[in-house]
Amino acid sequence: MSRIPLADLAAAHTERAVELEAAALAVLRSGRYILGPEVAAFEGELADYVGVAGTVGVASGTDALVLALQALDLPPGRRVVTTPFTFFSTASCIIRLGFQPVFVDIDPATFCLDTAAAARACEDEEVRAVIGVDLYGDVLDYEELRRRIDRDDVYLIEDAAQSFGAELRHRRAGSLADLGVFSFFPAKNLGAAGDGGAVVGDDKALLERVRILRVHGANPKYHHRLIGINSRLDPLQAAMLRVKLAHIDEDLRRRREHAAAYNAALAEHLEVPDPAAGHYHAYNYYVAATEKRDALRAALNEAGIGSAVYYPKPLHLQPCFAGLGYSPGDLPIAEAACERVLALPMYPQLSEADRDRVIGTVVGFFTA
Repeated sequence: MSRIPLADLAAAHTERAVELEAAALAVLRSGRYILGPEVAAFEGELADYVGVAGTVGVASGTDALVLALQALDLPPGRRVVTTPFTFFSTASCIIRLGFQPVFVDIDPATFCLDTAAAARACEDEEVRAVIGVDLYGDVLDYEELRRRIDRDDVYLIEDAAQSFGAELRHRRAGSLADLGVFSFFPAKNLGAAGDGGAVVGDDKALLERVRILRVHGANPKYHHRLIGINSRLDPLQAAMLRVKLAHIDEDLRRRREHAAAYNAALAEHLEVPDPAAGHYHAYNYYVAATEKRDALRAALNEAGIGSAVYYPKPLHLQPCFAGLGYSPGDLPIAEAACERVLALPMYPQLSEADRDRVIGTVVGFFTA
C-alpha cells in the first residue's frame, strides 16, 4: 500500500504541468532574469486578489518579515510583541534588526496570539509593534487586536505565511494590518518551486520603503538612501505563481472540502479546527489536538500516513532566546499546545480514498 504524504508537491505540479512549464520556459527565453515584467505583473495580480493598494515581491517569507519590520523605522532597541507558537523566523527577524521580542501566550481555541495578552504587553511604552501570526490557515482577529491595544504608535504586522486565501469578515489575509507578509515556500497554499515572499498593504509610503530596501536601499540604482539587502522575487517563481494564483480558489475549495470531511469524522476523537464566526479558514495545514498525540503519530506512521508537529518547542524556550529570561511555565498554553498538536495530510490533490484511509486509521486508533 502506497504511503500518503503530509503534502504532495509533485502532484500539485503534475496537475498543471502544461501551464507551469510553459510559464517557466517563457521566462528562460525572455532573457529577463531579475525583477522585470513578470514580477511586476504578479505583484499587481497579488494586490488585486488580496485587496490591497500594492505588493512587493521578495526572495523569501523570512526576508518579507525582516523588510516589513525594517520599513517601520522604529527607534533602536524597541520591543516587539509576538507569539511563541510559530515558525522561528517570526521572532528571529526581531532580533536581527536589534529589537527585543516580547512573547505572550496564545488562545487555546485558535492557537493564535491571545489578543488580550498582547494588549496588556502593549501597555509598556517601549513596545512599538506587534507581529501576529495567522496560524495553520486561520487569521488572527486584527480588528480586535487593534481595538484592545488602543495606541496609535503601535504598528501591526500580519504574518500571513500560512493563511493565503483565508478571510476575516470578508477581508482577505494580508490586508488586515499595517503590513502583511506572505511566504511562497513550496508547501504553502500559494507555493512556488523554491523560495519567495511578498510584503503587501495599503500604506504606499511603507511599501515604497520595502521596495527600496529589497535592492540594497538604492533609489535610483547606485544611489543608496537606506541600508537594505538583496531580496528580489525571482521572475521564474513569479511566472509560476501567476499560474497558481489563477487556480487558487479551486485549490482552497478542495482544502476546505477535505477539512469538512475530517471534522465530521474525527470530532468525536480529536479537538478539530473550529473557526469563529466571520473567519474563513484556508487550511494550509489541518491541525488537530489530542493528549495521545505521540502514540497517534506512531500509529499513522506504521500505517504509511504522513504527519507533522507544528511546533514541538515554543520559541520562548529555544536555546538561542535563553538570554530573554523566559522559563518553562511562563506561557503555559503555548507549551501545552506543543505537546498536543498534530497535522494530518492536507493538499488539494488528496484523493477521497486516501482521505478515508487517514480517517479510518485515526478512528481505528481511538476505538481499538
